[in-house]
Amino acid sequence: MPKINQVVLMSGADYFNDEFAINAQMDSNVKVDVAAAIKEHESIKNAFIQAGIEVKQVQPPSTSQDGVYTANWALIRSGKALMARLPNKRKSEEAYAKQALEDLGLQILIMPEHVERFSGQGDALPCGGTVFTQSPFRTTKDAHPYIKSLLGFNEVISLETKPKRWFRFGPAKINKITGWPDSPTYDIDLALAVLKWPEGNQKGLIAYCPDLFKSTSSKLLANYDQVDKIIVSKHEALTAFCLNLVSTGEIVVLNSNAPKFQADLESHGLKTITLDLPELRKGGGSIRCSSLTLDN
Repeated sequence: MPKINQVVLMSGADYFNDEFAINAQMDSNVKVDVAAAIKEHESIKNAFIQAGIEVKQVQPPSTSQDGVYTANWALIRSGKALMARLPNKRKSEEAYAKQALEDLGLQILIMPEHVERFSGQGDALPCGGTVFTQSPFRTTKDAHPYIKSLLGFNEVISLETKPKRWFRFGPAKINKITGWPDSPTYDIDLALAVLKWPEGNQKGLIAYCPDLFKSTSSKLLANYDQVDKIIVSKHEALTAFCLNLVSTGEIVVLNSNAPKFQADLESHGLKTITLDLPELRKGGGSIRCSSLTLDN
């Protein structure tokens, strides 16, 4: 089984806050303890090192509240970085991220201008030659063909999670700050995790929460036979952010307070390292969001 996520890029939580609630998981009335967030970020880094992951670190951009979430900067494969198209309050990160990735020696690729939204690795999870992605919240569907062609994936699995709705059953909600459609799982890395890549005749392994996906996407995942699957409850997915994890294929770094999911991981032969990260979750992200894989 191939090792995955062996080299990641992290920044820092020095400028992290939730003043602008740009996703459905954020509440600008609940303030962030920045000192606590910095300690949480350091605990993620230490857990990665414990798991054998090399961490490359850059300074966080001072112009953005969300610069700690490096996963949204790009999607990387074979030394190429396909740059993200971020929402209004994160636009300043785009140039910063481009320079940081250029400095690491990566070839920079840019989406065509008509692609309005692309959330980088947050919304595009590689699994060998396949990539799981979604639309329409932070990534528009017209980005999907470019993810495939520019980075050389064999297959794009296009999915859709459920939107945030007014009064649960009303129309889909538009985020007041970004003007973009919103969802509790605005990025797919809150609803699905890649745990092992397939190799030869051996299937890969993913975990996902069917209740968070629209029925057509749930059926597509259920019928997809290149991977084995761990089913995760909506409670553990949304309360603990347990799917916002990083796996090496042998060790999984994940949030605590998801005992059923942790037991399922261990039953598949995976070792686990758990962390408690309440401050970083206030921004709508956690372990996966805080790290950009450089070695896909």
